[in-house]
Amino acid sequence: MLIINEQHLEDLGIDWEINIAVIETAVRCMARGDFAQPVKPYLRYRNKRNRIIAMPAFVGGSINMAGIKWIASFPDNIDKGLPRAHSVTILNNADTGVPLGIITTALLSILRTASVSGLVITLFDRVRTLAGVKIGISGFGPIGRYHLKMCLALLGNRIEKVLLYDIRPIDPAEFDADDRIEIVGSWEEAYLDADIFITCTVSDAPYIDKQPKPGSLHLNVSLRDYKPDVYNWFHGNILVDDWEEVCREKTDIEMMHLGKGLQKEDTFSLVDMVQDDCLSRFEPESCILFNPMGMAIFDIALGSYYYQTEKTRLLNS
Repeated sequence: MLIINEQHLEDLGIDWEINIAVIETAVRCMARGDFAQPVKPYLRYRNKRNRIIAMPAFVGGSINMAGIKWIASFPDNIDKGLPRAHSVTILNNADTGVPLGIITTALLSILRTASVSGLVITLFDRVRTLAGVKIGISGFGPIGRYHLKMCLALLGNRIEKVLLYDIRPIDPAEFDADDRIEIVGSWEEAYLDADIFITCTVSDAPYIDKQPKPGSLHLNVSLRDYKPDVYNWFHGNILVDDWEEVCREKTDIEMMHLGKGLQKEDTFSLVDMVQDDCLSRFEPESCILFNPMGMAIFDIALGSYYYQTEKTRLLNS
């Protein structure tokens, strides 16, 4: 059995275009029904802010891998000098069930999250042709940092400005070499003029209640940042990875469902985006809100890619 840790992933390198292509391949497996993914259960005890989530899945097609991610999210770890998230992913041969590999780092989950966002940005770019882009990021922990890396890699010199906000101090020394990146003192400063706005917080309560910039894309990665009052600005242009997954656990989607009458048929899925090119039908000035609960098939697909890449490296060394 192959054991892959964080150093292995870093040594293999992060090619965002490849990672995004892997995610897109998994979406096309979803469209064909060549996948299996039970709704993930949440284990909670004592402090109910904490949760450990089981995420089993099978992805067919050229990926053809089964497995499970077991991920713990303990927000208060940040105050203890520990990472918020810890995860282990087990990969099984899809035809025999034999365990093939274990990926022992939460970095895989972070890369999956940013790669799904990268796919949405790529699809958005195809219909809006991004240039002079202003990006805002609220929350600059590991997920925020990797979203920044992904955006810089995908959009390069088409980015005009990146505005970062976090309730905790951000070290400006990280960005000395890039004067496009600015640390701001409020989420509003990062939000109001953003062409792409990304939430990467651990917020328990929504706080975003301002009108978004016309034509902007909002990646609601942390899922609990937008107040239901924003619904009218995004109505008709709300994207989800999977309705059954995301419309629960007090997400913004569930709150809009309960408080504003949002229904599954009012939303578009990743399959709609990839297979049916739904973004091309949105008005150019419309504001788009993407809400990804996080899908196990993407962890298994990306884990399979890194497993195969590391296996090939070892065979050739």
